[in-house]
Amino acid sequence: MLRRLTIIVALQYVGSTLGLPLLALFLARRHGTPAVIGLVTAAFFGAGVVTQFAFGHLADRFGRQRILVTCLVVYGLASFTFLLPLHAGWFALTRALQGAAAGAVEVTALSAVASRFSEKERGRAFSQIFSAQLLGVVIGPMVGALATPDTLAWAFAGSGVLALVAALTAARTDLGMSVHSSEPLPPVTWSRGLVGALFSAATGGLLIGVYETCWSLLLQHQGASPFQIRLSWTLFALPFIFLTRVGGWLADHGNRRFIALAGLLNGAVFLSIYPHIHSIGWVLGLGAMETIGAAMTGPSAMSLLTQGAHDRELSRRQGLYATANTASLALTAALSGALYTIDVALPFTVVALLAASTALSTLWWWRGLAGHVRHDTDAQ
Repeated sequence: MLRRLTIIVALQYVGSTLGLPLLALFLARRHGTPAVIGLVTAAFFGAGVVTQFAFGHLADRFGRQRILVTCLVVYGLASFTFLLPLHAGWFALTRALQGAAAGAVEVTALSAVASRFSEKERGRAFSQIFSAQLLGVVIGPMVGALATPDTLAWAFAGSGVLALVAALTAARTDLGMSVHSSEPLPPVTWSRGLVGALFSAATGGLLIGVYETCWSLLLQHQGASPFQIRLSWTLFALPFIFLTRVGGWLADHGNRRFIALAGLLNGAVFLSIYPHIHSIGWVLGLGAMETIGAAMTGPSAMSLLTQGAHDRELSRRQGLYATANTASLALTAALSGALYTIDVALPFTVVALLAASTALSTLWWWRGLAGHVRHDTDAQ
């Protein structure tokens, strides 16, 4: 199951990142201002905010496979709309459909992993899903390297094909959880581990939102070529594929609380310094170094999120996590475009300070919570 699930996730991420590094430039060619670009970017994540918990509920209620297959098909069909000669603003609708579908894929995939593996093994199992995600982030921009802002629509059409292939694979994959529709769902068990994980998710969303809207614009402002912009995404993602396995091992053998916090603070520091470095070579190198901390966060936070949970509440927990992540991401994606028009460094500085504050709040939520894996781990 895990092998097939990693293939599904990798295919979906390859497709979703084929044109992503040049999306802002594509929208600019379609008469999109920085504010419109921010709106289109935010639409993807905003749709996730209002649907991810609902999809988690449906997955807990009716089964993960049905939700996964349906949403992959929706994502694939929506991708073909980029071939239409529309103004940039209209693509907010496309990105909203894709965002809702992609959020459901993430929720069902991660809850399936939590269902199949014990708490002392989940860090390493989660790391394989994260590796698949980042493998897609590496391969996607490389495959889309032949595209230009003028031909990017065809790259998005290719992403639609890959999503449909992933849907076929998902239809043949057993994701566990035998659904008994006559039985009511157990309530979500709130715990310090869960709440702290939600703050961790929000912190990650704050950081990513700036990159989604402003990263390509920043590099273009600093004189980077389209190839260098694509390369920057690859250089961040490539080390992550290997380092996240280390993060998974640490989550199962080390103190999850401190590992997750260190990774989040690492991201805030790097975000704050990028606008002040005017050498493209240094920016690319630092992006690769940032991966070291980023790879540590996910497996530890996800393990704390699922600690002590009932099998039929796992998808809702994942939905809450994804909602916290995408809500903060959508907020910063929307605001970053406007802040960028005031000053290039402003969105990076403001969000870095906010992210550091929310990351440090996990010290309160995770206080007294056992960060090391125990055979008798209970929700606290």
